[in-house]
Amino acid sequence: MKPQRILVFQQEGSAESKIRGIRQYGGERFIIETYDIDAPLPSFIEDGCAYLPDTLAADLVLDYLRRLDLSHDLWSFCERNAVPVVASSKKGAGAWAVTPRTCCALPKMEKLGAYGRLFGAPELEVTVTDGRIAGISVRRGAPCGATWDAARRVIGVRVEEAPAAIGLTVQYHCTADPSGWDVMHGRSAVHIAAELHSSALKKAIDQAS
Repeated sequence: MKPQRILVFQQEGSAESKIRGIRQYGGERFIIETYDIDAPLPSFIEDGCAYLPDTLAADLVLDYLRRLDLSHDLWSFCERNAVPVVASSKKGAGAWAVTPRTCCALPKMEKLGAYGRLFGAPELEVTVTDGRIAGISVRRGAPCGATWDAARRVIGVRVEEAPAAIGLTVQYHCTADPSGWDVMHGRSAVHIAAELHSSALKKAIDQAS
């Protein structure tokens, strides 16, 4: 199968942890290129196209730009080129971009290809021996790699303590902005990531039983 071509848009290294995770846990399934916008930007951007590439040679775009006005222009650019785009934690008009609350809240969507199958809302499989996590396999996880890091640390933990433990560990490894507080739900992206991983491990433990 041909590797999926992913083009990552970032500002001042804003996607570096995600890029490392995708390369580490995705391996040869992906070809990753980056488009960096590091030049100082005006307070108001009338036409973001001036800061975007002329062409879009990719199967999937990941938007980690810091400027929402620039993101909106990027989404329109992707729509015109029929290229799917994932913009975690972003909000705005238009339905083209997939905008989960955080990168590990991304649901499975066929149009996202191999990336969507491997990265997003966590899916775990465990083996339990004598009431403890004896082994754990990550079927799907966060592109920053927090799922894999946290999973290794709950091996040997008692099953009744493991869901809370993996949630706390994910908060430590999560690279989402903890200041991005959701007033409506009273949680940050980091809290949401912890809850998703805790729920995924509970489900895996139930299935193992």
